[in-house]
Amino acid sequence: MNVELKPFDQRTAEALADDQLRTTLRTVTTAILGFRKAGLGRLDDSDAWRDHARRLRAHTLSRLDTYLDQFVSNVEARGGHAYYAATAADAVRYVRDLATSKGVKVAVKSKSMVTEEIELNHHLESAGVKVVETDLGEYIVQLAHDRPSHIVMPIIHMNRQQVADLFRAKINATDADLVDIPAMTQLARRVLREEFVNADMGISGVNFAVAETGSITTCTNEGNGRLCTTMPRIHVAMMGIERIVPTVQDLSVMLQVLARSATGQNLTVYTNVVTGPRPRDGDGAEGDGPDEFHVVMVDNGRSRVLGSELAEILYCIRCGACLNTCPVFHQIGGHAYGGVYPGPVGAVLTPAFEGLDAFHELPQASSLCGACKDVCPVRIDIPRMLLKLRADSVDAGKSPWWITYGMRTLGWVGVRPRLFRWAGGLAARATRAMATDGWIRKMPGHLSAWTKSRDFPAMAEVSFQEQWKKKPSSHRKREETRFPGERP
Repeated sequence: MNVELKPFDQRTAEALADDQLRTTLRTVTTAILGFRKAGLGRLDDSDAWRDHARRLRAHTLSRLDTYLDQFVSNVEARGGHAYYAATAADAVRYVRDLATSKGVKVAVKSKSMVTEEIELNHHLESAGVKVVETDLGEYIVQLAHDRPSHIVMPIIHMNRQQVADLFRAKINATDADLVDIPAMTQLARRVLREEFVNADMGISGVNFAVAETGSITTCTNEGNGRLCTTMPRIHVAMMGIERIVPTVQDLSVMLQVLARSATGQNLTVYTNVVTGPRPRDGDGAEGDGPDEFHVVMVDNGRSRVLGSELAEILYCIRCGACLNTCPVFHQIGGHAYGGVYPGPVGAVLTPAFEGLDAFHELPQASSLCGACKDVCPVRIDIPRMLLKLRADSVDAGKSPWWITYGMRTLGWVGVRPRLFRWAGGLAARATRAMATDGWIRKMPGHLSAWTKSRDFPAMAEVSFQEQWKKKPSSHRKREETRFPGERP
């Protein structure tokens, strides 16, 4: 990203000091996880569906070039245009040049993580194009000059009063407009309807592209997505190159697990399949839709990730379930991660796309509890990749000096039994001296970060090795020769 970020420690400290944020996060994510459980419960043998969805993602990415070629051919056969953008700059240039050449003054957008990733709004606005976010959450984020804090719920970090204050300041809302949430929604609808009518270009994301038909699919719970893709004369669909499935039948599998994992719905309210521009028959009669349909397939580092040990993160279908279950996300929210993609998936995607220099702390923002893997609809092993990135950070010299030298010292002591036993005894006496009722309330120096939110147990007075030595030799021998799983 081009913006200068505050240090990670400062971002997390600010988030932890926001009690309202943490309360909102816990309330909303707990409810969503309950909806998810109920949604999957309505799907016969949901585990089998998830396994099948994972196999589909693995298969598709193993033949990504083949399916992208097929997709492009079918888009063009139906009168559309497909453009491969190797970099963010290439993607921005294509859309900006298209808007400029077609005289676009107003562009309306439905939600798209890829456009956030390449900062498309900023570049279009610098070219004189008014860009309006039309997803209600994204619209609120835009009014606040903020960033989304969740993949599915962009304003999970805001409450009703904060939104009301924003509407009053930015769009001259009256008390009647703000009396309740339906009234606020109606106000936003009235404002945005004018933008849809005046728009020259509609920009959408792509949840899935279908190789066999050249279609793109968008999944939303608001009608804005359908308006963005049909009312303006030009529709530009922005997709990451990994967001593709081979067939319509495969699409149906992915849709079965996406909405259930994201919000607990069987399907999103508006599950749209768009294939090409406005159709025209031989007599000149026209159907509905835009005059032009453009798909911009954004690489921006994905090919590099595909050839690495982090390739599995490209299986992600952006449901947000890993954020909803993550204990770290519950405490710090999305903004603390510093990138476009927050939560466990962002802790892998952001360093993978942006590099470890600015984001080497993100893989540390995890308890490695494995909850993200448990809820993932395609069973992505995020903990494994977090460990890989942690190791890469160490190799790149990104670890704090006290951890680096501390682990070197531990490694040196650990291979010297007498020194190890002596150091263990010294540490046990020191921790017991610092403890109250067996627990240390405040650790010294850098270790104090642990005890800011939880106590640390004092080490045992008698070590395991000392207890083992006190056992009768005959009993120790029986223990050593017992087979694994054998009952004592």
